[in-house]
Amino acid sequence: MPPDRGTSTASQIDPAYRARYRRIMRFSASALAQTWWFELVLPRFGLRRLAARSRTKRVQRIARRFYVLAADLGGLMIKVGQFLSSRLDILPPEITKELEGLQDEVEPELFERIRRQAETELGMPLEQAYASFEQIPIAAASLGQAHRARLTAGIAADVGFENVVVKVQRPGIEKIVEVDLAALRRVARWLSHVKLVSNRADAPALVEEFAATSLEEIDYLHEAASAERFAEDFASDPRIGAPVIVWDRSALRVLTLSDVTAIKISDVVGLTAAGIDPAEVAQELARSTFQQIFVAGFFHADPHPGNIFITPGRPGTDEDWRLTYVDFGMMGEISDSLRSGLRDFILAAVGRDGRALVAALERLGVLLKTADTNELERAMTALFDRFGGMGVAELQTVDPRELEKFARGFGETIRALPFQLPENFLLLVRSISLISGVTSALNKDFNMWDAVDPFARTVLSSTSGNALRGIGQQAVSYANTLARLPRRLDELATRLDRGQVAVRAPEVDRRLRSIERSVSRLASALVFATLLIAGVLLRPTDETLGWVLMAASALPLLHVVVTARRR
Repeated sequence: MPPDRGTSTASQIDPAYRARYRRIMRFSASALAQTWWFELVLPRFGLRRLAARSRTKRVQRIARRFYVLAADLGGLMIKVGQFLSSRLDILPPEITKELEGLQDEVEPELFERIRRQAETELGMPLEQAYASFEQIPIAAASLGQAHRARLTAGIAADVGFENVVVKVQRPGIEKIVEVDLAALRRVARWLSHVKLVSNRADAPALVEEFAATSLEEIDYLHEAASAERFAEDFASDPRIGAPVIVWDRSALRVLTLSDVTAIKISDVVGLTAAGIDPAEVAQELARSTFQQIFVAGFFHADPHPGNIFITPGRPGTDEDWRLTYVDFGMMGEISDSLRSGLRDFILAAVGRDGRALVAALERLGVLLKTADTNELERAMTALFDRFGGMGVAELQTVDPRELEKFARGFGETIRALPFQLPENFLLLVRSISLISGVTSALNKDFNMWDAVDPFARTVLSSTSGNALRGIGQQAVSYANTLARLPRRLDELATRLDRGQVAVRAPEVDRRLRSIERSVSRLASALVFATLLIAGVLLRPTDETLGWVLMAASALPLLHVVVTARRR
């Protein structure tokens, strides 16, 4: 049955789930009513300051109430909390911080229910499907749980291993997901009629984005295909591994894969005892991440410590340790349209064209149509004027206080705009943020840019064969710029009449040489290095702002692999 698109009411919901639906709607209605009263009604009676003084505590109370609701209901609501905690582009930090600790760990399902689910999916008794099957799960989450098992002799001979992990979806979770999405879609329709919200975010689009990811997570065949694609991408890399899928024992709601559990990547003591240098692991983890993003264009979007193991080499062989990834339910992909949009973005950045840069952001879906982009144009112009053309070494010599001041101002500009990250941008930021935390835990002196810089140079060199195509694309871009010139001159005259133009007299030759240098070192000279370093500097004192800056740096960072350059 296709998922509900927001038309469900409590009477149309299955009676077994009606209380759940109503509880979600009661919470949502209460939170919206409270927000409407304080943010819209009181200001009309001259009490704006009163509403502003209580805003922080008020939104924190709402977030804490949702935390309790999600932890109690489980199912998709935990995923909603985790999703919201990462939406720093649309939600205030008072909310995201309250939801950060929401963990997808719940009480395990009764084994008899898991048995029935597995047997229904596989079409045979569990004793026939596996030589043995442990009743106590090794992990239990809101959507499913995992058990250790052994394959029967015949299948083990075919696949070459015996020990497996079996993921089994919780019985009835599809119905719970359907009910939760019906409630969320209805709330999104409410929000779309509230100008205070609709000017800031596209609520229905956000819900559909979340729904698409959630429905993929409960499709174990989709996860299996993603695991195989990931394994193929890194088949020739001895440092990166993934479990093998046992297709004869997998279905829509059951997934059987080789047991690859080993040393947890965050277990520094265990790594050291195995003779593995944690600092080297941090370096390889960063390299693996950028390889996924820059080269494969297909990356693991949930690389928390529980999803990455360090597998030592077999004794008596020259085999070295490797990173072994598990859980491929959440993956990100860099599409051709995204690559194309990023080309437009970087050309605008190289040309110091703030208006074109904002237009590129709008085409990428980062800015909503309601955005007043004048402030962003001014912020980007200030960024280019102060830091444009600087290499990483030069940026590291900038006074940290100046960099922090600029970063805070830029962050406030971003927060003030109706700005939201498309799904794959969000997944990218999530992935980089998680990896940044893991690498720092492995090596407190680890610098993410130290891993990016040589890797980016290698990737840029490998794309030199696309230079002619890149030149052609630049020519088209410049032709479009010339075509827009009469309109832009008219707009310039209008802004001069209004006194909206600040006139500067730059040194033309120096500017041209600066642009030439920028083309040859795109990632370091423009936005990425500045925002990434600022984010790293701010993370210890302001994790939320650090996230915002990392999100802003995602665009130029990604473009490293898709922009040709001429030396």
